[in-house]
Amino acid sequence: MHRSHQEIAPAVARALDVYTQAIRPGTLAWYPDSEGDWQRLDAIAWERTRRGMLESPSFFVTLIDRPDAAVKFQFDYGGISLEVPGLLDDPRRTCIATFSLPVEFLEQRGPGHVRELALQLATCLPFHSGYASLCFDMFCPLADVARQLYKLCFRYPGMDMLDYRVSWDIGTRVPGAYWLTFLSNPVLGELGGVDGLRARLTSPGTTVQALDGERAVVTLGQWPEAGDLEAGKDLPAYRALARVLEPWLYHCDPQAFVHYDFSSADRLRWERRFLD
Repeated sequence: MHRSHQEIAPAVARALDVYTQAIRPGTLAWYPDSEGDWQRLDAIAWERTRRGMLESPSFFVTLIDRPDAAVKFQFDYGGISLEVPGLLDDPRRTCIATFSLPVEFLEQRGPGHVRELALQLATCLPFHSGYASLCFDMFCPLADVARQLYKLCFRYPGMDMLDYRVSWDIGTRVPGAYWLTFLSNPVLGELGGVDGLRARLTSPGTTVQALDGERAVVTLGQWPEAGDLEAGKDLPAYRALARVLEPWLYHCDPQAFVHYDFSSADRLRWERRFLD
C-alpha cells in the first residue's frame, strides 16, 4: 500500500479483525517486546497494540500464535509515514501487511475458504498490489535449512519466498505472478482495466474478477500450485500472467540486496523464474 500509515491505519485494524475472527480469537497470543523477547499478548497488550496502530504516525508489529519455531499463524505489519520519512526511507517505500496461514488450514478448509478470506482482507485494505501464495518459511533460524530452501525455490517456482524488504522500494509496482494476484491502479488502468486484463489472460482455469474501487483479483486455478520443473510442471498459467505483468514487475535493486547464500544474480533469476 503506497500510502502513509495514518491514512490506512483504520483499514489495517479492520483487516486484522477479519483475520483474527477467521483463525479464532485468541490464536495470536505473543508479540516481541522492545528487546525482541516474546511476551504474552494479554488484553492490556492487545489494547496497547491497537491504540498504537491507530494513533502513531508509523507503526510496526508482529503477532504470532506460539513463541517457537513452529509458528503457524502470524500477522506482520509495517506502516511508514510518507509525510515525515526516516533518514533511510525511500519515497517508493510502502506499508505492508502480511497474514500467514499454515498449509493445514488450506487443506482442511479448502482453497475456496482461503480465497474468500483473502478477498475479505482485500476489501478492507486500500492496496496497490497483493497476493496469496504457497510460501517457504524464510525466517527459519537454521542456516542450513535456509540454504536448502534457496535451492528448492528454483525447482518449485510456485513457492514464494517472503521478503519484507520488497516494501522498501516497490512503490506501485507488482511483486509477481501468484495463485491470487490483486491489482489496482495505476497498473490495472495501464493494462486496460478488468476487461483489458481479462482479454490478455486466456489460460484454462484463469479468472479475472472485478473488485470495488477499480481493482481486480486474478485467480490461477482452484488450488495454489508449487510446480516442479524436474517433473515438467512449469505452471503455464503463472508464466502467462507474468508475461502480461512484466513491464510493471518489481525487481530488487542489486546494489541493495546482500545475502551470502543468495546472490543478487540468484535473486534476479528467481524474480524472473516465470519469464526466462
